[in-house]
Amino acid sequence: ITVNALHPGGIRTNLQRHVTEADLQRMRAMARVSATAWKTTEQGAATSILLAASPLVDGVTGRYFEDCNQAEPHEDGGPNRGVAAHALDPESAARLWQVSLDTLAR
Repeated sequence: ITVNALHPGGIRTNLQRHVTEADLQRMRAMARVSATAWKTTEQGAATSILLAASPLVDGVTGRYFEDCNQAEPHEDGGPNRGVAAHALDPESAARLWQVSLDTLAR
């Protein structure tokens, strides 16, 4: 079994048709991305397609991808990109696994 996570990016579609421009600006500011960071539908789907169908990622598992690449670690204070430090922490992973097993046992 291969499992990876991804972020498709901000894709401007009809899903945002009821969101005001002010709300979109506020969300971009919270994510620390520029107003020009919107992707086309094709660009947003590219990372999903890469992970689903490309031989370039055969055998790659347990990773986080963005913009068709494996994400680098997040830099504090930088743009809201990259993989968070807690996602790479083996102790946190073990604790999450144990909580999942305990929940299943109930």
